[in-house]
Amino acid sequence: MQCISKQTEHNSRIALISTPWPLYSRPSIQLGALKAYLQKKFPAVRVDAHHFFLKLAETIGYKLYHEIAERTWPAECIYTALLYPERIDVIEKLFKRQINSKSILNAVGLKKISSRAAKITGDFISSHGWQDYMLAGFSVSLCQLTSTLYFIKCLKQKFPDLSIVIGGSTFSGTVTRALFDWFPEIDAVISGEGELPLSQLVGFLNTSPHFSDLPPIRGVTTSKSVLNDDKTNTFHQLKSLNTLPPPNYDDYFNLLNSFEASKKFFPVLPVETSRGCWWQKTASSGKTTACAFCNLNLQWQGYRRKDPHQVVYEIDHLTAKYQTLSVSIVDNVLPRKTSNEVFKNLAKLKKDLRLFAEIRSNSSLSELAIMGQAGMQQVQIGIEALSTSLLKKLHKGTTAIQNLEIMRNCEELNIINISNLILHFPASDERDVAETLHNLDFALPFRPLQTVNFWLGLGSPVWQNPEAYGIKAFFNHPNWSHLFPRRIFRSMEFMIKAYRGDLGFQQKIWQPVKEKVGLWQKTYAGIQRGPMMSPILSFRDGREFLIIKKRQDQADSIKHRLFGTSRLIYLFCMQHRSLKRIRNRFPSYAEDKIVAFLKMMTDKKLMFEEKDKYLSLAVPVRRS
Repeated sequence: MQCISKQTEHNSRIALISTPWPLYSRPSIQLGALKAYLQKKFPAVRVDAHHFFLKLAETIGYKLYHEIAERTWPAECIYTALLYPERIDVIEKLFKRQINSKSILNAVGLKKISSRAAKITGDFISSHGWQDYMLAGFSVSLCQLTSTLYFIKCLKQKFPDLSIVIGGSTFSGTVTRALFDWFPEIDAVISGEGELPLSQLVGFLNTSPHFSDLPPIRGVTTSKSVLNDDKTNTFHQLKSLNTLPPPNYDDYFNLLNSFEASKKFFPVLPVETSRGCWWQKTASSGKTTACAFCNLNLQWQGYRRKDPHQVVYEIDHLTAKYQTLSVSIVDNVLPRKTSNEVFKNLAKLKKDLRLFAEIRSNSSLSELAIMGQAGMQQVQIGIEALSTSLLKKLHKGTTAIQNLEIMRNCEELNIINISNLILHFPASDERDVAETLHNLDFALPFRPLQTVNFWLGLGSPVWQNPEAYGIKAFFNHPNWSHLFPRRIFRSMEFMIKAYRGDLGFQQKIWQPVKEKVGLWQKTYAGIQRGPMMSPILSFRDGREFLIIKKRQDQADSIKHRLFGTSRLIYLFCMQHRSLKRIRNRFPSYAEDKIVAFLKMMTDKKLMFEEKDKYLSLAVPVRRS
């Protein structure tokens, strides 16, 4: 009876672990979602979600942690130095090359940070009774690869009988045999989302403690299945997201509440309303047609969304349970058909929510306004380019005039836009650059974009069809060779790739854009200096006339006055309009006068023109 009791106790606990370096200020939605699902399916099983990254952030300091987490390569260096201490000189060179000389990382240094990380990790492992767990599962996303591998190595050394399972977006592509060869501490890899494969795995281990007896499970790959060439590593995902319970973040908040008062903060709650991307399609050939650079949807097949009432319930439930009002919607893109209903009902909750989401640039002003009324304070828009020719190469399905329109709409609604401008995209040319430089002049009144260099991701459409983008060859990014021994670098498949093609040419032609965006950021900050921020380009409507005001950095504002039909045309073009629609709307106004007025407005950078479509750029001081 004692033996049976001990076995039952052993089989009644599983651990879910998230290692550094996710954002410390929000719990892991992967752990939260899996814990809630497993607890619902196995009420007798205790599921412990260890948000270890939060513990490390609290110990080394939030500022230092944040600076590490912002950069992929420095983040991966920290634990690689612990995995392969004999390679410290090579790893340290990469670390120093990736950080600014004025950075706090440079002042502290790789060796000191790694030493502290080793102690914190060791103390954490020693403080838990891992012998009581049947399984430890690790969720691995960007910047978590080496920290997870080190954690697993330490854990398995002390508890060799503990079953180790990994999953997450980092392992969504093809899992190679080399993974088990080089990291034998790993017992299984889950491909795709984890709910169904992990629950089947837990169900088996509940009745049999021997991992070697594991039968084939769809979505689960083991060294045995690799050797037998089993096809069980295909995805096994939920048909509907509506069966999911709300994420459980109790462990994160229990840990946070254990900190001293000076280290406590109000976290951001991650929620998901969908999985996958409705813009992405898979052809019969197996190739993906989506945003050309994107590989964010490798862990899902197809697109699924939750019903609006469930989304609203979850946000209401989570904010009430954890008594915080900041919510990050972690979808790769908001649902197209149901988002308005979601945000209208969120507004009815009468909660002062602070929301963040990623949206497409063809979202209308009215849709943005509905989001704003619900509490949307910050968005990341899929802008990526201010050149329509480049947007076509990126497969965005949008145009430069749409991007400028939503940038202006965010200014109007006081929604912070933290979007990106991609530089060095392969197959972009001088025409794309020239169009970008021209269009940047019209974007200057709006919150600046951030430039990001294109990187080749495993599984992206560019990776699938490199010849179409002038890529002659691709391979693991060379930085991985600084992190891992040569034998591993050459045999493993990593998510971040490098390529041989026109990279030098791309860096050369995009340099003027990089410099112009830097000036844009500096000028915008100068104009918006001080506690009161207001639109740089705005207008006040006087019914019969309209006054446009353009603020300048360290100079007097410039004002323009429009009367009569000119005023009406400007207001009509608050949504971009074709010249034909403008003529039809004002038939009594001579066409040559309309064209002359529109040219004058574009010359003054008060309107934007693209292929006979026009957009007014000034923001109304008072919304109608």
